[in-house]
Amino acid sequence: MLKISVVITTYNRRKRLEKAIDSVLKQTYPFHELIVIDDGSDDGTDDLVRLNFPQIRYHRQENRGISHSRNKGIELSSGDWIAFLDSDDEWLPEKLQHQAGGLELSSVHRICHTDEIWIRNGRRVNQMNKHRKYGGRIFSRCLPLCIISPSSVMIHRTLFSETGLFDEDLPVCEDYDMWLRICAREPVLYIARPLIIKYGGHSDQLSRRYWGMDRFRIQALENILNKEQIDTGQRIAVLQTLTGKLKIVYNGALKRRNTELAAHCEEKLAIYANMLAGLTN
Repeated sequence: MLKISVVITTYNRRKRLEKAIDSVLKQTYPFHELIVIDDGSDDGTDDLVRLNFPQIRYHRQENRGISHSRNKGIELSSGDWIAFLDSDDEWLPEKLQHQAGGLELSSVHRICHTDEIWIRNGRRVNQMNKHRKYGGRIFSRCLPLCIISPSSVMIHRTLFSETGLFDEDLPVCEDYDMWLRICAREPVLYIARPLIIKYGGHSDQLSRRYWGMDRFRIQALENILNKEQIDTGQRIAVLQTLTGKLKIVYNGALKRRNTELAAHCEEKLAIYANMLAGLTN
């Protein structure tokens, strides 16, 4: 039986958090521990957890952001496997059971994710093809955008020792950055069942706080290009994606008359175009 630590990160989501916790407690597969990392909530989250869920571990900290919260959860956990759940999402009851069953049959996989159900503004919506999930060697499929949901993933803790923790310099797209680092070296086990409910449309979603999400994906792509050991094929794919996203940000900067950002993008485009030409010619 797998020893699973569940980590829920939250910030001022008292009403949604209760449902998230309940969805973990209703799992048909036993977990080792449930840890809630409260990133400085001031909405009574502490009272909710301590009064209604005294059996779980609760850690409150000053507001440091999602990456620091997940990293703190990893640090405090003692399980061999870490399963994350965002406080605005829910698990279906057999989520851990299906993942554990798949991982117990595999001798090579150290990361597993599942399909998901999307609810936007109270209504179920279909995912676009670009959000389709995959298993196996999926590094190239992870480049355009994040296709692994943190709420669906289960990771063996040895991977964090090898690839590092979540990048606390990234206020968003920290999951995109993590999956690139892991998928550059690891095969992914995919459970083709919708085992989480992912809610969207609410005003406190992180993606709503920042314009131009590709700015942060560019930072993650530059990180893997400069800091990670990737092969030539992967390097070419990263450079192709990177130049494409730089062009998007460049065009947006021109529309906003942000000449400083436009010049910055233009300079980087020239550098990466030369790097790409050197690898493909």
